[in-house]
Amino acid sequence: MATLTRALQKLALTSTQNAPKVLTSVRYRHVPPPKPEIGHGKSYRRIVHFPENYTVKPLDVTNLGGRDPETGRLAVKGIGGGIKHKYHWIDWRRVGPSEGPPQTERVIKIIKDGCRTAFVALVAHGDKLKYILATENMKPGDLIKTSCHIPRIPVRANEGDAYPLGALPLGTQVHCIEKVPGLGGFLVHTAGSFATIMRKVDNRVIVMMPSKKEFSLLENCMCTVGRLSNVEHATTPIGSAQKNRELGNRPRSGWWQRKTGRFGRKLRRPPPVKTIGPKEDTNQEVVKLSFDGYFCKTPRAQFHY
Repeated sequence: MATLTRALQKLALTSTQNAPKVLTSVRYRHVPPPKPEIGHGKSYRRIVHFPENYTVKPLDVTNLGGRDPETGRLAVKGIGGGIKHKYHWIDWRRVGPSEGPPQTERVIKIIKDGCRTAFVALVAHGDKLKYILATENMKPGDLIKTSCHIPRIPVRANEGDAYPLGALPLGTQVHCIEKVPGLGGFLVHTAGSFATIMRKVDNRVIVMMPSKKEFSLLENCMCTVGRLSNVEHATTPIGSAQKNRELGNRPRSGWWQRKTGRFGRKLRRPPPVKTIGPKEDTNQEVVKLSFDGYFCKTPRAQFHY
């Protein structure tokens, strides 16, 4: 009866039509804000405030802690806290002369940037300073070259030199590779990683990425020679939970109990070996002797049973 009463309360007769009209409830008409989408170029870890002109001064950073900057809703659960780090603006474009001798730059110092895995090198050319990603064996005082010219004979480049892909011999290890000429170093930024030039076909170069995938790029795409610095980053253990929190990583779960059987077999000793054989008859009659004397008549005590 109560169900029929509620159904009749939603019916109403209009003046123009005699057909009943159902009135919907307005209790749940609130539309929540859209959920943030994970990925698509957003990390939800920090926002870097870039100025209009390039500078080597540390940039201002706003830590998000895994939340969407527009709605404030939690997007990534594993991000939060951490030590505040200074962000150094990397100049991804290595521009050099297209003809003549290459441009020479000097490495001033190598620093550790907390916002990236590889080390950062401060490079000077004339009165201009810029940051680039440091290679494995780069040290202060080194001279690096940059050129956009593709000669007829491949160039024997050193670590840190920037040349087009078509100017380097096969088997060269490179990083900070451009996808499109003039875009800037877009591929291979992780510490200790490198790509390998495999072969050349017409005006394109086949490059094998660290993931063993092969990309076909134009020969005039710029790249930097050598392997990136901080090679031991991937094999260095974090060491403690507190260090992991300092890196800005929150615990994945607060209810991780391995021995409950929730995630597989409990960690306990296997049962003992079970012997299988004929069953023993436990209903046998027990014969009890009631004679208290000696079984053997002899004076020797060792024969008295």
